[in-house]
Amino acid sequence: MYGLQPVASGSGLSENAAAAIAYITIIPAIIFLVLEPYNRMPLVRFHAWQSIALGVAAFVLQIAVTIAQIMLHFIPLSFVLFWMVHLAIAVGLFLFWMIAILKASKGEFYKIPVLGEFAEKQARG
Repeated sequence: MYGLQPVASGSGLSENAAAAIAYITIIPAIIFLVLEPYNRMPLVRFHAWQSIALGVAAFVLQIAVTIAQIMLHFIPLSFVLFWMVHLAIAVGLFLFWMIAILKASKGEFYKIPVLGEFAEKQARG
């Protein structure tokens, strides 16, 4: 009748949804690597590791550019140059992030250059 719906069996999130959610922040990625059944799903493990690697790479890149900016602050117009470098890095990382989310939601193993190899090795081991 009305209002009585069969309860869906399963573990909650689909594999594709969990893989995409792993990219929201580093926290869901870590949670999916710890919680069962997600930590046994190859797609989720791969994207969780790649998300962590992307977060760490973004942090390291921005810190490195900031340090270079501080060290070279005496160069005329360096502020504008480094502002453009920060912007280019942010746009590039954002594009990789969006592509990875879309591919994960489709169930694909999209490898971000350099980071994808690391994620694949971690997901296997």
